[in-house]
Amino acid sequence: VVAQVKPSVISVRVKISRDDDDNAEALPFPPGSPMERFFRRFGGPDGFPGGPGGRGPRGRQFVTGQGSGFFISADGYAVTNNHVVDGADKVEVTTDDGKTYTAKVIGSDPRTDVALIKVDGRSDFPFAKLSDTQPRIGDWVLAVGNPFGLGGTVTAGIVSARGRDIGNGPYDDFIQIDAPVNKGNSGGPAFDTEGNVMGVNTAIYSPSGGNVGIAFAIPASTAKEVVGNLIENGSVLRGWLGVQIQPVTDEIAESIGLSEAKGALVTEAQADGPARDAGIRAGDVITAINERNVSSPRELARVIGGYAPPTSVEGTLWRGGAEQKVSVELGKLPGEEERAAAPAQAPDGTASAATLDDFGITVAPAEDGGGLVVTGVEPGSPAAERGIQAGDVIVSVNSSEVSSVEDVDKAVAEAADAGRKAVLVQVNRDDANRFVALPLADG
Repeated sequence: VVAQVKPSVISVRVKISRDDDDNAEALPFPPGSPMERFFRRFGGPDGFPGGPGGRGPRGRQFVTGQGSGFFISADGYAVTNNHVVDGADKVEVTTDDGKTYTAKVIGSDPRTDVALIKVDGRSDFPFAKLSDTQPRIGDWVLAVGNPFGLGGTVTAGIVSARGRDIGNGPYDDFIQIDAPVNKGNSGGPAFDTEGNVMGVNTAIYSPSGGNVGIAFAIPASTAKEVVGNLIENGSVLRGWLGVQIQPVTDEIAESIGLSEAKGALVTEAQADGPARDAGIRAGDVITAINERNVSSPRELARVIGGYAPPTSVEGTLWRGGAEQKVSVELGKLPGEEERAAAPAQAPDGTASAATLDDFGITVAPAEDGGGLVVTGVEPGSPAAERGIQAGDVIVSVNSSEVSSVEDVDKAVAEAADAGRKAVLVQVNRDDANRFVALPLADG
């Protein structure tokens, strides 16, 4: 397998120019210290300002970085990580036979950390195929790359886990492998035993800075989707639903009569967004898209992001204790999402506060009539345990808008009559909505 796939793997070297001020911040030494002056004068190790390729202590300086990649076509298209080539002024690749070529960046996707580069001038590069199948936990894996600048390095291990979320972004779905991966392996391939690329190595978990047997790879299915978009459009087009969402907990599921904690709870349908136009509103739980079950907010983001706009999809919602279907035409994911929301207003002091004993809070009508402002929270109460604070605005209870204590009492009574053990409270804080399940008093 190694003999088959190793020629397709490349070492990637980038050069990034920076101003002197930027480089001063990049050096790991205090400005003016002996070590800082030494590296400014004589040059630092590769990757530091003043290192190989530096132009001296004044003017613009160059920082070099290294990573890995692999050809996916004979005419020179290659995959690497976005963070390897991001901001690069010059990209060079070195092939397994030691030849060096200049490459250009075709496009990149920071959300998945995939980048596509191109080497011109040849049509016979050895290349690897992105796998069409999902790896299994326990499958053998070979990692090939350029760790610490040592090109053509091969390591072996197994798939340790799938579907890892490492906080990199909304589309996290990493494969965890235990093949030794180190700095410089970024962008390199993880091969299966058939010689196909199962993933693109992108990150390591390393308290020590070196390999500890936990590395993460972007699944081939994700890389294939991104690469197709980059070749065709130069950028990635993703569907946009236009909702703010949160997970469904067991308490929330109980409060709305959902049989299990699944789906994505809509906290806000954004103004002028596709979801609002389709009638989706705060308090709805999205449980499926085009009959594909959605178990969590992150899965919803991945599913929606997998459709190129404009695409019409059918959403399955849980609303008011029943399942509903709604058709949504997805928009294009904005580069910067903006929300227009009126700030919550505190009471003017003339409205009388009232106590909701079941929850341990006191409330007063908002000045604009839009909800109830929390004026006090009893320590150790159900509301306090769930993070409700003075100044929060209670907008609705079990999807019914409230502007008085009587409205709350009515919603609570209806929930109790339906045999519910909790009610779903929509809370607004700093122009952001979230839902909290508050338990009903026994009896």
